[in-house]
Amino acid sequence: MPTSTIKYLGDLRTSALHLQSGTEIFTDAPIDNNGKGEAFSPTDLVATALGSCMMTIMGISARNHAINLVNSSIEITKIMTAELPRRIAKIIVNLSMHTDSELTEIDKTKLVRAAHTCPVALSLREDIVQEINFDWHFGV
Repeated sequence: MPTSTIKYLGDLRTSALHLQSGTEIFTDAPIDNNGKGEAFSPTDLVATALGSCMMTIMGISARNHAINLVNSSIEITKIMTAELPRRIAKIIVNLSMHTDSELTEIDKTKLVRAAHTCPVALSLREDIVQEINFDWHFGV
């Protein structure tokens, strides 16, 4: 069964429909590539998918180890190549990890490993730099 359908809306904009949930997202070409930048660009979605995937896989690991990650967040910065062909050169992932109690080094290692082995991280080209930074907050 297909995952999604995508319609071209004109003016460098698309609408993507997730078939299972009915959720719709829009993309727009970025300003630096002839677009209006009024929505995520396709490459923004790739970079954002990396962070979302990392948090999801860490959430699975956290749930399995009775760790609460609620209110954790991620800031994503996508850097494109300066030369042609245009492509993602680097994705900076800054994770702000909030837990209600201090974690052991073993727990942190499990979560870090989970992040680095998420399916999106493993699916990106090896020459795309993935800079992953963790900032741990306890009792928050």
